[in-house]
Amino acid sequence: MPAMKDAQPRAILLSEYRVPAFLVSHIELHVTLGEETTRIRSRLTIARNPGCTEPGTALRLNGQALALVSLALNGAPLAAGDYSYDGEELCIASVPDRFVLESEVDLRPQDNTALEGLYRSRSMFCTQCEPEGFRRITFFPDRPDVLSLYSTTIVAERARFPVLLSNGNRVDGGELEDGRHWVRWEDPFPKPCYLFALVAGDLACVEDSFVTQSGRRVALRIFVEAKDLDKCDFAMRSLQQAMRWDEEVYGREYDLDVFMIVAVDDFNMGAMENKGLNIFNTSAVLANPEITTDASFLRIAAIVAHEYFHN
Repeated sequence: MPAMKDAQPRAILLSEYRVPAFLVSHIELHVTLGEETTRIRSRLTIARNPGCTEPGTALRLNGQALALVSLALNGAPLAAGDYSYDGEELCIASVPDRFVLESEVDLRPQDNTALEGLYRSRSMFCTQCEPEGFRRITFFPDRPDVLSLYSTTIVAERARFPVLLSNGNRVDGGELEDGRHWVRWEDPFPKPCYLFALVAGDLACVEDSFVTQSGRRVALRIFVEAKDLDKCDFAMRSLQQAMRWDEEVYGREYDLDVFMIVAVDDFNMGAMENKGLNIFNTSAVLANPEITTDASFLRIAAIVAHEYFHN
């Protein structure tokens, strides 16, 4: 793996903004979770941005601390001389105007102490991609003005990771002969990569539903450790109230088949508004009427609503 640059943070100015040279219309991710190594396969459908005034620009993708296994352009493997990777950026000097880029990289989420990208939280895998964590998962233009459709397949050992979640709607899944299982999620709405999310673990679920103003029934699921199942009722009611308020005040109806919240002890932010799969620190979800203060109830209601409104 190339050494990462020891760069110091610096201010990024609006005057420095340039439109992306390339756009990614679709990304297909195949994530095989392992105890030691996690393999990420990605397939990017890429085209030059007609709004970019710098023709012939090389393809530059962010990719931080990725162990590169293979690269292919339109199905043809790339040799070492066809690209460069310095631990922070992948550069391919010569690419056509439209193409498919496939890559394979290895990660060690258990060693990811930055808690950005894909990491282990005790017995769970989870992600945090805002502001620039997606570059720790795969090669991609990790910036909020590149919107893409996501298809995510997750493979893991069923006994240890029976719950496999990502953005969008679950469209397929099955069993493998070696005790593993897989699930495929598809998000039909383009989003920036900082809203990507993945969770895998042995989680219990509190489930309810919400009927939208057009009559669609949306499944609502809050995933927690089994010991916390009795502490989710207030968060669920807060979510339903937020969905109703958004419809009544702004006419905004939720657009997926399911809305999910996952509570994680080691989540490094209070909560994150990933499309359709919000990840919360447990302190922002769990409430026990016997011991939770009024201030904590208000905080939970406010955070649940705030993160839902991003969706």
